[in-house]
Amino acid sequence: MDESTKRELIERYIAAYNDFDIEEMLAVLAPDIEFENYAGDELTNSASGIDEFRLLAEQAKRFFTERLQRVTSLTFSEEGVTAEIDYRGRLAQDIPGGPKEGSLIELNGTTEFTFGGGRIIKIIDRS
Repeated sequence: MDESTKRELIERYIAAYNDFDIEEMLAVLAPDIEFENYAGDELTNSASGIDEFRLLAEQAKRFFTERLQRVTSLTFSEEGVTAEIDYRGRLAQDIPGGPKEGSLIELNGTTEFTFGGGRIIKIIDRS
């Protein structure tokens, strides 16, 4: 798969994420998608397969009234693509022991994308 196609898949995924459009997010993912989210070195969420990913995406959608991932750079390698991401989101509900409803969360991190069969087959988020 060429860099242009990989870039297009990432752009579609990020745009769908920002729009809370789960069906469009799923459209660019392989049925056996693997997903991992890390805060620091701690694995906070994971999904194996499109059904688990959908469930996780639907749960995450309820936590925010607005959210925006902005890609600041893409680095292409043999293994895939690493995106530098600026993230901000406004909470729709309190986080137990954490920020309250309406709080703005701003993070910087990376997302590693791996591809196969014309789709995204693995996503690893790190913040």
